[in-house]
Amino acid sequence: MDQAHWLPIIWACIACFTVLAYIVLDGFDIGLGILFAVEPEKHDRDVMVNTVAPVWDGNETWLILGGAALYGVFPVAYATILPALYPPIIAMLLALIFRGVSFEFRFRAETARSRLIWDIAFFAGSTLAALTQGLILGGLIQGIKVENGQYAGGWFDWLTGFSIFCGLSVVVGYALLGACWMIWRVDGDLQKRARRHAKTLAVVTLGLIIVASLWTPTLHLEYMRHWDVWPRILYVAPVPVLVAVLAVLFWRTIDSEDHHLTPLLCALGWFFLCFTGLGVSLWPWIVPPSIDIWQASSPPSSQKFLLVGTVVLIPTILAYTTYSYWVFRGKVGRETHYH
Repeated sequence: MDQAHWLPIIWACIACFTVLAYIVLDGFDIGLGILFAVEPEKHDRDVMVNTVAPVWDGNETWLILGGAALYGVFPVAYATILPALYPPIIAMLLALIFRGVSFEFRFRAETARSRLIWDIAFFAGSTLAALTQGLILGGLIQGIKVENGQYAGGWFDWLTGFSIFCGLSVVVGYALLGACWMIWRVDGDLQKRARRHAKTLAVVTLGLIIVASLWTPTLHLEYMRHWDVWPRILYVAPVPVLVAVLAVLFWRTIDSEDHHLTPLLCALGWFFLCFTGLGVSLWPWIVPPSIDIWQASSPPSSQKFLLVGTVVLIPTILAYTTYSYWVFRGKVGRETHYH
């Protein structure tokens, strides 16, 4: 086996898995913070954060693992992407820290005014974290200017109409995940409002998916070739079909008292399919449109060394994450407290 060929492919799959795991696990708790804007009652906001209090900080483990993989296995991509996207990356990290601090401090607020201030801070940090993650995604998809293997663009090249569109799309998508999470984990009037929020957000999200699907292939000719060249079209055709199937399933179950988890699974399915479609467009680039995964990878000896640790680390993270969600399973009400 040609290790120099297969190891970058294996690591690209691992990197995609860590990014998808982060989106799946951290998307809904960021979405809860965004939904603070439409939930005025203090007790309802307490219930919302108590649904994620035992697990929310562990969700960000995948973001750290993804960054470490990029640094250790694809150093050329790491050295190129960071300078191109420094402003949104720094803003995202500050927003994640800010929302984490406000998440903990709001439980210790002694007055209604200070509680409201920390709630606003949690909403602002969550919204900014989602927005900047979309800006980073859009900045990467639209392409990064590279000359002689180094970033050759300006400080704000990432700020375009497409990256802003991606930023707003991620805010809406995360809010949808947050609403669907509440349908699963709470009941009563709060769950009914979550169903209403989810229906509105689902319509907007599907509209944004259609726009993104039409806009992205126009950014680069190679993107378009992945979608309209025979026989590749046979491999990618199921993606839009499955999006439509999940939309039908979502709408058939969103108002049903017998289905609390199905809307969340449908929303996560949309994220998975969008991520798959994005992978189809970008492959094999890691810094589009000029650096592929083989050009960006470290020597095979380094990749094999890191792979040994990753084979142990990922199952360990999956095990304790699964155990945490199992221990803290079930509906959460006003009588439930973790702080």
